[in-house]
Amino acid sequence: MTKLVVVKFGGSAIGPDGASIAEIVKRINDLKKDSKVIAVFSAPLTMHNEKMRSLTDVILEQGKNAEGGKTPSLDIVKSTYQKILEMVNSENKEKCQNSIDLHLEKVQKALDDAVESKEFADEIRSRALAFAGEVLMSHVMNYILKSNGIKSDAIEFDDWPIITDNNIESTNFLTLESRERMDKTIELVEENDVVTIGGFIGKTVDGITTTYERGGSDRTAADLGILFHKKYETSIDFEKDSAVVSADPKIVKSGLREVIQLSYNEARLAGMFGMKILDPIAIKEIVENGVDIPITVTNMKKPEKITTIKRALDIQKGHPIKIVTGKKNCVIFRIETSCIQKLLTSLEKDKRYSEFIILSPFTKDGIEFSRILFLDGDYIKRNEKYFLGFDSLATITYNRGVITLIGDEMWRVQQVVSRTSTKIGESGLNILNMDAQEETSRIIIVIEDTGDNINKAISAIHEEISKIKFV
Repeated sequence: MTKLVVVKFGGSAIGPDGASIAEIVKRINDLKKDSKVIAVFSAPLTMHNEKMRSLTDVILEQGKNAEGGKTPSLDIVKSTYQKILEMVNSENKEKCQNSIDLHLEKVQKALDDAVESKEFADEIRSRALAFAGEVLMSHVMNYILKSNGIKSDAIEFDDWPIITDNNIESTNFLTLESRERMDKTIELVEENDVVTIGGFIGKTVDGITTTYERGGSDRTAADLGILFHKKYETSIDFEKDSAVVSADPKIVKSGLREVIQLSYNEARLAGMFGMKILDPIAIKEIVENGVDIPITVTNMKKPEKITTIKRALDIQKGHPIKIVTGKKNCVIFRIETSCIQKLLTSLEKDKRYSEFIILSPFTKDGIEFSRILFLDGDYIKRNEKYFLGFDSLATITYNRGVITLIGDEMWRVQQVVSRTSTKIGESGLNILNMDAQEETSRIIIVIEDTGDNINKAISAIHEEISKIKFV
């Protein structure tokens, strides 16, 4: 069976104004030596006022301007692509410029619609983000690859294989419907060494442009792996500026350990709780579709440095606690236990939302209450009316942070709960809730999200881990 690697390059891998594109071309050249390649691209970054920004944020800002009646501008976007265009050779430059112009006309039309309607939301928002960012970047990268002698092609939005439901701004992948729209993509993969596609973007059966939540390019890579795994010997590769280590290197400066392997479960939990390994929903979709695809996280500049993510791991010899991570902007939602099942059913079937953890219940005045820890406070704010509709007396507590220890075999670590809780106390932090079991792949510690509380707790626990013995 022919090999296929679905490789994803995020904004940081692309670099500001395409600074790392030469490295991307080198990596794709290496990958295509023994495999077909589908390359998934995020929106590029740019430098503006001496700050690095994603074009996604630039367009969101212009959308707000449009809503407020202020004339939106595409100057920053145009400037970014003009710099990237310099990497296209003379043979392909005119075609690439035409593609840029065509896509940015669609962006301008979306922003004009936002000015007229005084609303930058739903399909208008999705169209603006798609054609300024991921979709356009995939076409520009196609011309850059061609300029470097690589046989490649880009997937046109008319032939988009990622079909989603009608939740426009936080959409969900539809496997069966996507398989029915794969013919053109299969043809491109068979005819070329490399095929490029934009991440984050979907399309309904009726042709409406949709977007995943932020980080959704990871999901696009996973979705393509799901679609192609029966036709090719498929793997997924996430190219980053480092492989996985035991904590965020921006928080923990010393004593970091390389993580060689993660299970699907460990990777999903780490992603849910703040480690930028990959979007946890990408793993969830792979598992839900019953697919077993090898995944690697590769240090793009040192490709020998990789972390492998597998459904079933090899025998583990290192420390059972692989990662200490934390998540800001969390929410505790308290609801009468008699009302919770309707909410959970709706979240699963209507919203297809699963980024939450059910904590232990409590009883007050003879009434049992359940607590749900939501890991995205912004999602709750946008949907407060929906949540309170299940229990008008429910309470929502914002500004919560969560510290988590990750390791499927954490039960082998002696005194882990007492040692970590003591360490947090010694750091001057107050534990608001702690959820742990005798055999678990996570320990959840809830603290107040204020100042540098989360970073202090992560650093303290990470330092303690190496001192704790394990069986």
